[in-house]
Amino acid sequence: MSLIGDLTDNSKPTDYGPDIMQFDELKQLYDLPFFDLIQRSRKVHEANWPENEVQLCTLLSIKTGGCSEDCSYCAQSARYTTTVDAGRLMEKDEVMERAQHALDNGSTRFCMGAAWKGVRDGTKRFDQVLDIVESVSELGMEVCTTLGELGEIEAQKLKEAGVTAYNHNIDTSPEYYKNIVSTHTFQDRLNTLRHVQDAGMAVCSGGILGLGETTDDRIKMLEILSNFNPQPESVPINSLVPIPGTPLAESQGVDSFEVVRMIAIARIAIPNAKVRLSAGRKQMSEELQTLCFFAGANSIFYGDKLLTTGNPQSQADLNLLQKLGLEPQKPNRGKDSPEAEDTRPREPALA
Repeated sequence: MSLIGDLTDNSKPTDYGPDIMQFDELKQLYDLPFFDLIQRSRKVHEANWPENEVQLCTLLSIKTGGCSEDCSYCAQSARYTTTVDAGRLMEKDEVMERAQHALDNGSTRFCMGAAWKGVRDGTKRFDQVLDIVESVSELGMEVCTTLGELGEIEAQKLKEAGVTAYNHNIDTSPEYYKNIVSTHTFQDRLNTLRHVQDAGMAVCSGGILGLGETTDDRIKMLEILSNFNPQPESVPINSLVPIPGTPLAESQGVDSFEVVRMIAIARIAIPNAKVRLSAGRKQMSEELQTLCFFAGANSIFYGDKLLTTGNPQSQADLNLLQKLGLEPQKPNRGKDSPEAEDTRPREPALA
């Protein structure tokens, strides 16, 4: 089934199920006139997400700075001189206070991030994280973590502790990835995502726009995500926020219409995923955010701060949703992770 062909007003919602899309097909979508593209993405969105809902996620950095990786966009790398200082892992009581506050303010997913290359079973810090996860999961929110690389055992233990989704972005195309980080490979990212899916957690994986990549790199990134088996449960679309002191400090950012195009293509390519309007939203007007919602975004990071960058204030977000007639999505911890198709190999594949 293809979504490139003509769509008419008589098309039925059942015409818009999951579709494994390849580069050439995605490129054809990208090259469509702007209004044609968002009209198509809107049809896919309405067919798969008929409720006027937006998922509100809160992201908390439970361990900030001092990371050994050299991701060229990241203020948390110990290799760069930024305003972000290395901190210790937060105490559980403090995390719980923040999690309860997020719940009270309407968040339905609580994501905890730590600036580590990865975690290893049997270490004190991993045991501490598992203890925190178990307590946060008792609040009833969906629980997401982003802790760097995971092995098979670590992924399974996070699942058992109560993690419902694991965030690990692929960032860009495999070809361009080596230009933004040298301390791990693109395949390392895929290996972690495979362990996450094998453990039964949902995958949250997307990319960053504005790293100096080409349009083809962006399309290739979405092709890879579309070809995951099973497809990601969430796809964050981030716009680079240039951080002084990092190699990408002088980046010129991303054109607003490019952001909307990528939201629209992500919605078509991965129709059952939550497409999350993520980093860079603070720089977006209400009108641009509205256009992104129309094109297929149905999830936002909600609160005053992401890991190290600012975010629109909670009340401003709620006011915008009210203007648009959108409701916060309820948490659904009991929902199963996406299932793989038996007719094709599991992707991403381990190296």
